[in-house]
This record gives sequence, structure tokens and C-alpha cells, in this order.
Amino acid sequence: MSEKIQLYSLATPNGQKVSIALEEMGLEYTPHTINILTGDQFTEEFIKLNPNSKIPTISDPAGPDGKPIAVMESGAILLYLAEKTGQFLSTDARTRMETLQWLFFQMGGAGPMFGQFGHFYKFAAEKCDHPYPVERYKNETRRLLKVIDTRLKGREFIAGESYSIADMAIAPWVRCLDTGYGAYEFLNVAEFNEVNRWTKSIFSRPKTITGLDVCSLNQS
Repeated sequence: MSEKIQLYSLATPNGQKVSIALEEMGLEYTPHTINILTGDQFTEEFIKLNPNSKIPTISDPAGPDGKPIAVMESGAILLYLAEKTGQFLSTDARTRMETLQWLFFQMGGAGPMFGQFGHFYKFAAEKCDHPYPVERYKNETRRLLKVIDTRLKGREFIAGESYSIADMAIAPWVRCLDTGYGAYEFLNVAEFNEVNRWTKSIFSRPKTITGLDVCSLNQS
């Protein structure tokens, strides 16, 4: 059995969160591309690792008790890897809690809402011609961008002056508004100065850039 962490993922924002963390933390891992467009997530082998049939998932041969463990849900994986390595999650109680709050903000807010916006704006544009869903999720996406922008004022990163798993969680979703949905102009993201400053800084990090392309369909 391999001693490396096994990553089962696809280069979507949720998948990129974990591959960025693995790269930034310097962990050895083997990537396995799960093509959700062709149903790889519904195979018996994958369901054994993730009963919810979602990417990403990891399998670590050296779990907390020394035994193999499979971890699903990208936020939980980020927390697991941060605690495993002692990186990108402060040991200071206040900073740690702030980091976790913003990690959960992404899991429960920014990710789902940005995803719904992208669905109706791009992927269901020809199936749903009613303006309501696009307008609803546009407004919520912009509201969340303003929340992030306000949070970043006076801070280098989401949780303060250090890059953390909160940044790894949120930044790929902001990037996807452009690279995935082509909606930067539609959403007028340019007006969120702090968000743009922050994403430019994050996506100038070599290891983060490497993490973006892990499990890309273009590489599989």
C-alpha cells in the first residue's frame, strides 16, 4: 500500500482547495482524476471512500491513530491537513477561530451561492430563460463579495497577516467567477478593490498555481 496520501478530485474550485493545500503544505500525494461529467463519482470504489459521491476526497494511510482514514468534504479535508501538518491554521485561539469561521463561511455561503449563480448564468442559460434566478444569485454573489472585500480591509489575508486554509477555500471560488463562469464584468468584480488585491497576491504563489491544475481533465 502506498504511503502517500491519495487524492481523488477534479480541478473545480472545491477540488482546487485541497490540491492547493497539499502543494503548499509540501505533502506527498498521488492524484486521481474523478471525472464527474462521466459519473466516476458513482462507482462502487469511490462510494466506499465518499458515500456522498462528491469530490474531493482523500485517503491517508497514516491517519491520526496511525491507521488509514478517508476524509470527505473539502472543508473537513483542509482542517484535517492543517492539523496533520501544523500549517496554515494558527495555534492562537482567536486567530484559529477566525480562520475556521471564514472556512465555514465559504462552505455554507460563498461556495453554494457562487455555484448557483454559475449554474443559472452559464450552464442553464438555455434551459431557464426567466430572469429571476440569475438576478437572485447575482445579488447574493455580489453581497458576499462585498463581505469578503470588507473583511480584507486592513488585512493581508482573510484571517490576518498569514495565508491560511480560509484563503485556500475562498480564493478558488472567487477566481471561478472569471475562469469558470466568465462573469467578472457582469458582476462588476473590478469594484471590489480588496478582493482583487488579495486574489492577485494569492495567485502569484507558485505552489498555489501548481495546485490549480491538479486533476485537470486536460491532464488526465
